[in-house]
Amino acid sequence: MSAEALPLDGVTVLDFTQVFMGPSCTQMMGDYGADVIKVERPGTGDLSRTSFPDRDGLDGPIFLAINRNKRSVCVDIRAPEGKEVILRLVRKSDVVVSNFRGGVMERLGFGYDDLRAINPRLIWASGTGFGTTGPYSHKGGQDVISQAYSGVMWRRESPDLPLSVYPTPLGDYTTGMHLLQGILLALLSRARTGEGQKVEVAMYDSMLHMQMQEAYAQLNRGYEVNWASMPLSGVFPTADGAVCMVGAFKENPLRAVCAALEMDEDLSLREEYSTMEAQFQRRPQLQAIFRQHYATNTTGHWLARLEEQDILCAPVRTLEEALADEQTSVNGMVVEMDHPDAGTVRALAAPILLSGARMNVRQAPPRLGEHSSEVLREHGFDDAQITALMQGGILQ
Repeated sequence: MSAEALPLDGVTVLDFTQVFMGPSCTQMMGDYGADVIKVERPGTGDLSRTSFPDRDGLDGPIFLAINRNKRSVCVDIRAPEGKEVILRLVRKSDVVVSNFRGGVMERLGFGYDDLRAINPRLIWASGTGFGTTGPYSHKGGQDVISQAYSGVMWRRESPDLPLSVYPTPLGDYTTGMHLLQGILLALLSRARTGEGQKVEVAMYDSMLHMQMQEAYAQLNRGYEVNWASMPLSGVFPTADGAVCMVGAFKENPLRAVCAALEMDEDLSLREEYSTMEAQFQRRPQLQAIFRQHYATNTTGHWLARLEEQDILCAPVRTLEEALADEQTSVNGMVVEMDHPDAGTVRALAAPILLSGARMNVRQAPPRLGEHSSEVLREHGFDDAQITALMQGGILQ
């Protein structure tokens, strides 16, 4: 692969996805060279265009964050003429991706068997909430709902704390990346066999899989693993902020913590704290001692002391602070794009570094229907046909 080539050059993706789970998958494909044709409904397009509305009436930040390197085709897929447009695009596509509820693509006439009959090399990929069979298959998938169903939401630092929503969409992102992995596996298989296949990923399964360590302990030992309740780990307010500490991966981490916190006593010598089991049993007492010491000095002071003892630690920062960090810049994690309406916008880059290729921004997030005519011409429609579809309200 040359330095200019991207791994997915020549791969055409017909993208029916919207919101976050599916678009995060297809944006990554676009970042690494795929031609992603985003199919959107007339009038509104992807729902994320208007969630968290932009103050200037432009496409919202959620849409702009996860739809670069895509071309927008706005077509009424429920109309017979619109369906025919899609079927013609399918003939030259390598991958079709959707994240509707199970059965929707089939009802639209775009199920795996329907499209495979047109294009046997096609990879048909679907992300759903719960899968296509079973008691929850009729339900819509959504990140917060998957947190609740999967057990992720139940675990927290202490049972005394209220249940709450994790504020970053773990389910959407994890499922989107699993969907991407499935598509790439299918592309590898097709390179050997010449045949496409169906790829299915459920958000429920992805959230369960994220808990593989906890699940093994529950299934085979009957006890709960909860990383938030480790006795020597936690988040502790300081005189000017907060420190996150992980007291682990050392022969006697409690001794090291006591030294870092400038304590007069090594608590690990006390019988009530001398074993891991004892530390778990008396976690509230240990955490109270730690909080008392952390409050006496600054975040910078304690980070230096913890690092002297080789204890994993970090300041608790805002996203704004993290984005401004030198490491973020060194890692190339922020990219700029010239958008025709919003001007220069910045977004996060793809986090995968390849020695033979670097992701690039070839296309800013598209306006609704921006590439409808362009894409249809590439697939054999003439100007008269395109004009007729526009005038009939099928194409926007």
